[in-house]
Amino acid sequence: MPSIFVPAADGATPIWFVPGGADLPDAARAWAKATGFETSAGATLTVPGADGALAGVVFVTEGAGVREKNPFLAGKLTGVLPAGTYRFEGAGATARLAALGLALGLYRFSRYGKPAAKDIRLVAPDDVDVAALERTVRAVETARDLINTPANDLGPVELEAAIRALGERHGATVTSIVGDDLLARNFPLVHAVGRAAAAHRAPRIVDLVWGSEDAPKVTLVGKGVVFDTGGLNIKPDASMLLMKKDMGGSAVMIAAADMVMGAKIPVRLRLIVGAVENSISGDAFRPGDVIPSRKGLSVEIGNTDAEGRLVLADALALADEEAPELIVDAATLTGAARVALGPDLPPLYSDDDAFAADLLRHGQAEHDPLWRMPLWNPYDDLLASKIADVNHISGGPFAGSITAALFLRRFVGQAKTWAHLDVFAWTPSAKPGRPEGGEAQGARALAALIAERYGR
Repeated sequence: MPSIFVPAADGATPIWFVPGGADLPDAARAWAKATGFETSAGATLTVPGADGALAGVVFVTEGAGVREKNPFLAGKLTGVLPAGTYRFEGAGATARLAALGLALGLYRFSRYGKPAAKDIRLVAPDDVDVAALERTVRAVETARDLINTPANDLGPVELEAAIRALGERHGATVTSIVGDDLLARNFPLVHAVGRAAAAHRAPRIVDLVWGSEDAPKVTLVGKGVVFDTGGLNIKPDASMLLMKKDMGGSAVMIAAADMVMGAKIPVRLRLIVGAVENSISGDAFRPGDVIPSRKGLSVEIGNTDAEGRLVLADALALADEEAPELIVDAATLTGAARVALGPDLPPLYSDDDAFAADLLRHGQAEHDPLWRMPLWNPYDDLLASKIADVNHISGGPFAGSITAALFLRRFVGQAKTWAHLDVFAWTPSAKPGRPEGGEAQGARALAALIAERYGR
């Protein structure tokens, strides 16, 4: 993935950032009047020079009266800029996120022959850490590629290969536990969810470790369900169409790990992914089954379409055993989260108020928003089982995202801080900087927090 950022270049075409209602640059004023240009937020005007060549581009940003400004608005430029090299003028304090929005807006998923992005280059804005921007773009685009890839080309084997490639690039150690070895090594819930898949798509735990053993331990856990049929509680066809993205939580954590390792943050980083396919066969796990867990809790299966929390339960128990300072998991876990907050705003759950506040602050600063939801203890009773320690789903239709988080919390007890992100991992309709398709929601905010807490 070549970088769009270049050093200062003679002849780079200016992009003039102009707040709505402000005066246009002298070079554009006459042309704007002649063409009847309206200075609404996000509007662009390509301005010709005396020789007919492109002299500059007017880009209108939000005016002072806008309640919530979009720092990725410059991503709209990808649809109007011709190929060439550009520089920002007047972007000011927004230059870093404007450059990132432009770069991320150029992303195209081209594995199967769709047209590649236009050859647009941007002179790196002054006082912007270009290396950090490049690491971010690479990490997010990798996550998008993984989420966008259909399940026939991204099974548990391929997801493991992606993590191994990440580990090789950063000098990390990667191990895996596959198939029936999951039972021998005490991962019964991961095995149960994935055992119905074909033998060449066997379930697995993939475990990446990077950094000094005596550094603060930070562990990222991702749900890697490469396709979710719903199991024996099979999904209707409309609900199954996007289930290639059910490994989106693992892609989010792969992106976050990539950014942390690329920045060489002095932590002992661990990335744990449960990679499975929730398929249907004579060996599929069933509603009503009672399955042991790595934690030692017996789990009654209320619905086989709530498989992700089972995979995460064993993965979280593994992560918790070494009592790290921080465990964060990400998963495309519940439709209830989308009903509550929509596709663009993932819920954040944590009992650590300071951590939650910091992560929300970084989400705001990075234009990677999250919204804190409560771990409401009285709803724990909704997970009661008459025959096992816990049922993995609620006994009623309410608070589905909260009860899922409460279920996961039972499998963490030794870590200093735990947090859960219930992500959608998908942009249903294109927005500036966010093309339609897979999205690494929460990854940039999380990487920024880890850098702030543990960076040199």
